[in-house]
Amino acid sequence: MPSFDIVSKTDLSEIDNALANMIREMSQRYDFKGSQSRIERKEAEITINADDELKLKQMHELLQGHLARRKIEPGVLDYKSVEKAAGQAVRQKALIRQGIDRELAKRIVKEIKDGKYKVQVTVQGDELRVSGKKRDDLQAVIQHVKELSVELPLQYVNFRD
Repeated sequence: MPSFDIVSKTDLSEIDNALANMIREMSQRYDFKGSQSRIERKEAEITINADDELKLKQMHELLQGHLARRKIEPGVLDYKSVEKAAGQAVRQKALIRQGIDRELAKRIVKEIKDGKYKVQVTVQGDELRVSGKKRDDLQAVIQHVKELSVELPLQYVNFRD
C-alpha cells in the first residue's frame, strides 16, 4: 500500500554553520565593534545576548539571512520573550522546533479528512503517516497540505509504492 510521512526536522549542523557565519560577520561589522553581543546554541535552544534592543533587532535580521542562505526556513525558530539583563543589555531565547506537535497534527489530520481523500492518516509520535490505495490520492494530499497556512516547515519523506 503506497504511503509517505509528513515530518518537520531541522538539520542542526546547518544551524551551527549559519551561526558560525553570523558570528564571523558580526566580528567584521563596524556597528558591532566593541559590542558584547553574542549568540550561542545549546541543544535545541539558541540564546541571543545583545547590548540593546537595536542590536537585538540587527542580530535577528542577520540570523534570518544566514538561515535563509542555508535553506532553513525562518518558521523553524520559536522566539521567546525578551529579557532584561544588566544595564541596557537584553537576552532572548529561541527554540529550534523539531517534530510536529499534537495540536498541529490534529489540525492537519482534520484538514485531510475534510478534503474527502481516500487515505488513512496515523500519528506516529511527532510525525504523520499517510497511506492510501492510489499514488494520485497521496500526491493530492501532499498538494493540499502544502497549501495550508502552517508556520512550521514540513517535509514529505519515505514515499513508497
